[in-house]
Amino acid sequence: MSQQYDNNNIFARILRGEIPSHKIYEDDSTFALMDVMPQGKGHCLVLTKSTSRNILDVGASDLAAAVATVQKLAKAVIKAFNADGVSIAQFNEAPAGQTVFHLHFHIIPRFDGIALKPHNNTMEDNAVLATNAEKIRTALGSL
Repeated sequence: MSQQYDNNNIFARILRGEIPSHKIYEDDSTFALMDVMPQGKGHCLVLTKSTSRNILDVGASDLAAAVATVQKLAKAVIKAFNADGVSIAQFNEAPAGQTVFHLHFHIIPRFDGIALKPHNNTMEDNAVLATNAEKIRTALGSL
């Protein structure tokens, strides 16, 4: 892969504390936060702290840490929102739908009969994001 990692992408800036976020979870290798343009209630993201564009250039240990956090968050969002299931998505390069070139996973609680909203530029209200983040943090603490 010839593309270089951009240290000024939005997730790198969030990890450096330059842009605020609704943090849910953090450990030595990963950072989880609410998606500000959610496709459904409780839509959150898991980022690696490594400077990886996507799954094609991440180291095996960073990928393993990310997947462990994804599993933890998937269980928490199901519990927090009494969801019927969970969608987990990860995109690699623009033709596959990747728009932010920092490795991240989408975790979206799913409910029978409720379709996902389209991914667009509509920002969720900060109060809603804060409430949903707290629900997930509470669920994480009880797992």
